[in-house]
Amino acid sequence: MDLAYIPSPSTGVLHLGPLPLRGYAFCIIIGVFVGVWYGGKRWVARGGKVGTVADIAVWAVPFGLVGGRLYHVITDYQLYFSEGENWVDAFKIWEGGLGIWGAIALGAVGAWIGCRRRGIPLPAYADAIAPGIVLAQAIGRWGNWFNQELYGKPTDLPWALKISAGPNREAGLYHPTFLYESLWCVAVALFVVWADRRFKLGHGRVFALYVAAYCVGRAWIEYMRVDEAHHILGLRLNVWTAALVFLLAVAYIVISSRLRPGREEIVEPDLEAKADGDGAGKTDAKADAKTATGSDAKADATSDAKPAGTSGGKSGKDAATDTATDSPAGAGKTGKG
Repeated sequence: MDLAYIPSPSTGVLHLGPLPLRGYAFCIIIGVFVGVWYGGKRWVARGGKVGTVADIAVWAVPFGLVGGRLYHVITDYQLYFSEGENWVDAFKIWEGGLGIWGAIALGAVGAWIGCRRRGIPLPAYADAIAPGIVLAQAIGRWGNWFNQELYGKPTDLPWALKISAGPNREAGLYHPTFLYESLWCVAVALFVVWADRRFKLGHGRVFALYVAAYCVGRAWIEYMRVDEAHHILGLRLNVWTAALVFLLAVAYIVISSRLRPGREEIVEPDLEAKADGDGAGKTDAKADAKTATGSDAKADATSDAKPAGTSGGKSGKDAATDTATDSPAGAGKTGKG
């Protein structure tokens, strides 16, 4: 008798009146919100503008969902296009089936478009949102729990996952690989944040570190899974994918560190331009004030000096003549000395 195990939900759908709330979709949505929120905090801490991460996510998230679904459908095409299957099910994303590799790849294309529209370097944006992405993955993995999918080999461990009988699955106790991956993603997020603070990573290296660390965990977790998958040389396709992506991420870290060491000082150029404009405006205003002050002082000095050499607006010569004419002593004198 098994005394301890993790139960699975009896249903993956909750009905709020006429509206169905699917556990899988709910976890994905919550994950996206958490990822964007945390990514936004990191972006602002790096000198970016509030709301920039969310604006770019408007491009990245839809692209990521499409990419994740495409990767799943392409690598598991037999679930939708083999005899007896309905190809329309390929569009039922709420039933599960998102490949992280496709989600990140096509999501990066969407992020690139959003960054280009705002004049922001994609590597800086990727570094800011990397921990948020992996936290979103940690939350999204619980959607597999609602769908009773992506479990591992049979086990009698106290934390075994109880799976009920259903299409393409047998009742029993299995390794909760969805839980393993969720916890691994949380650990990766903490590790990436620590490394970023410790080594001041930049130019896309935070994102590359997240990718490399995730691939390490995904490889051994993938090896435990028992769901149907394509194999190459005895290994599941996703194991090979994880190994290849890991090598690419490590290569990027090494090459980028040599070519562009350090971290970006400016992540959002429009803020820099605004700061320069404000500084220039202050400098011009200061110069104008100085010029005006000098001109006023010069004018005042001229006004003060003018009465000393004039009399009633006349020249010194005219004033002397008037004085001689008006003087009683001078009236009776001749020009003889």
